[in-house]
Amino acid sequence: MTDGAPTPILPGEATADLCDRLGEQARVCHLPWRSYGGLQAAGAPMACVQAFVDAGPLRALLDTPGQGRILVADAGGGLRVAVLGERMARLGLANGWRGVIVHGAVRDVAALAGLDFAVLALGAVPRRAPAQSHAETRHGALALGGVAIADGDWVALDADGVVFVRSA
Repeated sequence: MTDGAPTPILPGEATADLCDRLGEQARVCHLPWRSYGGLQAAGAPMACVQAFVDAGPLRALLDTPGQGRILVADAGGGLRVAVLGERMARLGLANGWRGVIVHGAVRDVAALAGLDFAVLALGAVPRRAPAQSHAETRHGALALGGVAIADGDWVALDADGVVFVRSA
C-alpha cells in the first residue's frame, strides 16, 4: 500500500527508535491510549474516519479491503458508547486491516485480546454505539491529541505509545 514511495517506518521498528531516528518528523500523539487487541505493536499506512457516537463509518470502512492499513477513528474521545467491538474487529481482520485506533471507547475486551489485530482506544464500555446512517461520513483528515493526520500518513504503535509520520 505504499504506491512505490519509501516507507518511513522500518519493519519491527519501536516507536522510541522511530522518534530517535526521525526527530520532529515523528509526531507523538499524547493521549492516554490503552491496548486491547492481540497485536501489541504495528506500523502501517492509515486511513482516517470520524465516528461521533456512530459505528456506521467504521463498519463501512472495515468492510472494504484494508491492504494492511490501520484505521484511525475519531469518536470524539467519548466513553459513553463503544464504536468498535469483536464483530467489527473480526470484519476488519478478514478484510486485511491491521488494526484500529479509536479516539473513544471499544467493547468486547476479552475477545479483542484474542485477535491478531491491533486495537487501541481511550477506554472500554459495554454499550455499543448505534450504526446510524453514514451518508455524511467525513474521512481523510483528523486532529488527535494536537497532531494533524491524514489518509496515507503512517502510524506506529507499541507499548510506548502512538507515533504518526507524514507520508512522503
